[in-house]
Amino acid sequence: MTTKIAFTGDFCPIGRIDSLVRKGRGLELFPGIQAFFRTCDLVVMDLECPLTDSGDPITKTGPHLRGSRHAARLLNDLGCDLVATANNHFMDFGWQGAQDTFAALEQQGIGWLGSGQNLADAAGHLVLERSGLKFAFINMTETEWSTTQGKEPGCCPIDYPTALREITEAREAADFVFVILHGGHEHYELPSPRMQQQFRFMIDAGADAVIGHHTHVISGHEWYRGKPIFYSLGNFCIDDETQRNNRWNRGLILVLEVDDAQQIDFSLHPVVQNDKTPGTRLMAEADTEQVISRVKRLSSTIANEDALAAAFDDFCRTKMAIARSQIQPYRNPWLVALHRRGILPSLIGRRKRRLLAALCQCESHREVLLYALRNGQKNK
Repeated sequence: MTTKIAFTGDFCPIGRIDSLVRKGRGLELFPGIQAFFRTCDLVVMDLECPLTDSGDPITKTGPHLRGSRHAARLLNDLGCDLVATANNHFMDFGWQGAQDTFAALEQQGIGWLGSGQNLADAAGHLVLERSGLKFAFINMTETEWSTTQGKEPGCCPIDYPTALREITEAREAADFVFVILHGGHEHYELPSPRMQQQFRFMIDAGADAVIGHHTHVISGHEWYRGKPIFYSLGNFCIDDETQRNNRWNRGLILVLEVDDAQQIDFSLHPVVQNDKTPGTRLMAEADTEQVISRVKRLSSTIANEDALAAAFDDFCRTKMAIARSQIQPYRNPWLVALHRRGILPSLIGRRKRRLLAALCQCESHREVLLYALRNGQKNK
């Protein structure tokens, strides 16, 4: 007997999806998905936003995302058992938005993990049983505006001591431990070397598989110490009118398969989401072969640490102008554009760049700098 556990990438019911969800017709947008999930024993999805019509937007950079509470009914109709909420958008509308989401999920009998009223609450693992086996899930995200640092509500940040403790405790409570991580470089198909070490650490700590998302594009995978790591499943459902017929509109459903000997295998099932047609559907067979071939090429690079490092160097070079402009005092978008083109000079000299590098790379310097910046925000 084989137990099948399905995982998806980012689910955010906005845009064209929202109107039909509110009318109770959301399932129409997912042809074949419900039937596919019914072949699995557990379905775990990344809920990339709160489901709420209340709450105030938090102070942050980037967009504020939220879906209707009616989307919880859609998740139930699709067959979702559990949502991962540790990500960079779940707290976009504060603790009220999170609480509204929890209430909507509970009403539909859907579990959640990865966020809570404080760090201890957010960091806890969740155990579900299927076919006589116990599966523990742990969910963490890279530190952004959504994460909690201790007593305040928020999502669980990726933290090595916390991960080690939770994985150790989960191992005692379950037969398998799966760690779900939300992070990476958006629109970049590979993990950075730092990310690879981070994901591998979870296996070293005792996890049986690590599943990643956040980058909005599909990445590759690897077997590490006999355990599978998946660096990004891409998007499952995020409707963005600026993104049509490109990598954003592709995703993977991962199905982990546990046999009677408790050995893990997996299969990948590409989906198309929110291109010209709103919604998510399983990819046609001809296109599936192309996507799987791409995944294999990415996985080949991931398996070669030197090639992975070289690829990340290339990626960083493409982002240098943006990164340098972000630390300049220029605020007007026209002045920022002129600086990026080299027309306006840098207002940060070489010595200042060295100081900024020291503040960012040293853990002790960085935590004081972050304290000062966070409290500066609160005082405004």
